[in-house]
Amino acid sequence: MILKDISFKTPVENILYDDVLLTLAEQDKGGEVLRLWESEIVFIVLGRICKTEDDLNIDAVLKDGIPVVRRSSGGGTVLQGKGCLNYSLILSKTLHPSIADLRQSYQYILGKVIAGLKKLDIEVVFQPVSDIALRLGYKKISGNAQRRIRNFILHHGTILYDFDLHLLEKYLKIPKSIPEYRRNRSHLEFVANVFSPESYKSHSSGRRVDDIKDSLRDVFHVERQERSLGEEEKESLLNLLKINKAAVTLLR
Repeated sequence: MILKDISFKTPVENILYDDVLLTLAEQDKGGEVLRLWESEIVFIVLGRICKTEDDLNIDAVLKDGIPVVRRSSGGGTVLQGKGCLNYSLILSKTLHPSIADLRQSYQYILGKVIAGLKKLDIEVVFQPVSDIALRLGYKKISGNAQRRIRNFILHHGTILYDFDLHLLEKYLKIPKSIPEYRRNRSHLEFVANVFSPESYKSHSSGRRVDDIKDSLRDVFHVERQERSLGEEEKESLLNLLKINKAAVTLLR
């Protein structure tokens, strides 16, 4: 597996690059990838069928000029920005038969993420269908979604480590569909950063996002790292940017 620790300046580039990696893998022009990225700016990502009127506090989003982008995978609406680490996986169904089934794939992938976090003494648990939560208080620290095509899947995941959680209440409504373990809690009651007091048994001073990155690299057996885009990736991304203007939802 190849590691690509690559972030872009714009929200739409960050979102579309994952689709580039998936498409190239399906065309036998790429392979399995673990991509890590983080946005310097705050923006909102809608799931493939999410509706702005259902999920967003539109007045606040418009007032602050928050970009809104739609991704190709399912799942719910996500707020991005500094302190939210994203991991994207391009995985082969042939090499990993257990990911052929959607629910089993979440158990398989999130099981590895949980194992990586436990190496950092962070006590977390899997919450079906696609969340990771702190063991203490069952606060969500990771949401996940997938796009699945013939031979490969694209798995999106977030890990909150130093995010301004008050922004969730400012810009996002409570989703219409919520997991049972949420128990009607507000965003601030339900969501936490992974380096919060509830997350570890021992003192966590010195813990960094790089520690999380290293743990993910280990559990997904990264063999080498690529720090820049290949020529085919650059070309594919430019083409997607030209034809996928609909990926950006402009609120007016």
